[in-house]
Amino acid sequence: MTDLLLTDAVVRTFDSDQPWAEAVGITDGRITYVGSAAEAPAARETRGLGGALVTPGIIDSHNHLLLGFDEDAVSLEGADTLAEVRRRLSGLAQTRPDLDWICGENAVYSIVSGRRPRADDLAGITDRPVFVTTYDQHSVWLNDVALRVLGIADGGSIPWGEPERDADGRATGWVTDFYTRAMTTAGLDAIHRDIPLYSPDRRYRRMLSSLRMATAAGITTAIEPQVPLAEMELMLRARREGHLSSRVIAALFHPIDADAAFRERLREAVDSAPDDPLLRFGPLKLYADDVIEPHTAWMLDDYANRPGHRGHPSAAVGELTRIVTELDAMGFQTHTHATGDGGVRLALDAIEHAARTNGTTDRRHGIVHVECLDPADLPRFAALGVAAAMQPRHCSPDLVAGTWMENVGEQRWDRAWRIRSLMASGAHVALSSDWQVGEMDPLVGFYSALTRAGLDGSSAWTPGERIGLDDAIRGYTREGAWAWHAEHDLGVIRVGAAADLVAWSDNLYEHEADPSGLLAQHAALTVVAGNVVHDAATPAPASALPHPGASAPHCSADVVGERTH
Repeated sequence: MTDLLLTDAVVRTFDSDQPWAEAVGITDGRITYVGSAAEAPAARETRGLGGALVTPGIIDSHNHLLLGFDEDAVSLEGADTLAEVRRRLSGLAQTRPDLDWICGENAVYSIVSGRRPRADDLAGITDRPVFVTTYDQHSVWLNDVALRVLGIADGGSIPWGEPERDADGRATGWVTDFYTRAMTTAGLDAIHRDIPLYSPDRRYRRMLSSLRMATAAGITTAIEPQVPLAEMELMLRARREGHLSSRVIAALFHPIDADAAFRERLREAVDSAPDDPLLRFGPLKLYADDVIEPHTAWMLDDYANRPGHRGHPSAAVGELTRIVTELDAMGFQTHTHATGDGGVRLALDAIEHAARTNGTTDRRHGIVHVECLDPADLPRFAALGVAAAMQPRHCSPDLVAGTWMENVGEQRWDRAWRIRSLMASGAHVALSSDWQVGEMDPLVGFYSALTRAGLDGSSAWTPGERIGLDDAIRGYTREGAWAWHAEHDLGVIRVGAAADLVAWSDNLYEHEADPSGLLAQHAALTVVAGNVVHDAATPAPASALPHPGASAPHCSADVVGERTH
């Protein structure tokens, strides 16, 4: 007898032989029936869905589970003035005298107009060190006490970032290149030692909160895109302790300056990891460049508001190609961050050289973000079999107006987040959230992909790149499965496939004409390997709820602030 039958539903299967159905039967973790409600088999448990939509489970192809939110830090989402930042940090300092460091997360770059924030902007808040991360995790803001504690006020260095200095050599309080350096072996050792926010226990706690949110949002597979080798154990611990309610694919971080010996360590770590259907290691995270907001992404031409400056690649030109070629020969799939059009071209060149040199096919290397894409490089994704892991929410005008738009310049806006154009070219576009720097809820992603507008319904930006709901859902399911070599088992509803499904609160297709209705929906049921791991009708116990700052399935526009990475 069938274990579970979902019926009276609108089932979008993404199976070309049977695109739509009314019922799905599940037995022993596999789909055993797809068809009409009238002909469905008997089942031990039957759930009538009242005409709601059922889709394959969401595959979030870039979800920083390890970032999450920290209950001992203050969220600066929506704090768009310096006064509001100071108020929130001061409130934490006053209510938590037990904390050695006062930490804030998700500050925006534009918090101080016309310049970078400085240590003296945080003066008088507390006599303890203050550590604030930006929304994209690529920069850090410190107060004078922190500069002294870290020994970088008048010189010195830290392995987890690059302190900016004034003309006299004094640290300004702004630190760049944070996320790339902090995830190196030396950087991680130092950040664990220096900043309580990054202790292993707190990182683990944040990850578990993110996992609970993922399952509740209908995400059945989350790709954690940047796991330091030293933090593999956090993932393994979550599996041992039974906390993986959704599947996790963990991409291990490869610092751009790592040597051949480190690559052998990565190969050994992946090969020795347990064979587990809920946890897989193997892809490797690389950086081609940094980010556009602080002018550190690599552009083919000068930044519009900084003549003579194009940013920089993460390593000397040619180095990324050498590394990708070696990793490709070792059997690794890569997942490379590239935001500027120069960075995207570097990544494509590296992947093309690797395939030609090694004679490899179907490796499915990925490039993540693809924020600015030169027209000459657009057809190369399909030609090279490269997956574009992109975030629809990132191009919303309420997030990119100001810093991103001004830096790139209007003459290049037509290169921004070319989701529709890439799909039309035949490229595989795997959509994702980039949590926690963007809302995790895929409904926000659907809405943004359909509208290219802010969550408040503001005017669309670059509307020619809008896509339809079916393509958006496909990007979060079928295309995500392809990107991670899982298309035979995931991202599809057909007999024999893994029973990873999500039943939504309504038929989402009825909201396509007015996508704002999508934001009022939610994942009603999440099923992973045949198990109902989330049921919106059954309240979660208090211990399972996420951090209050992240409790909503999706956040209003004023919560997120600016576009993220």
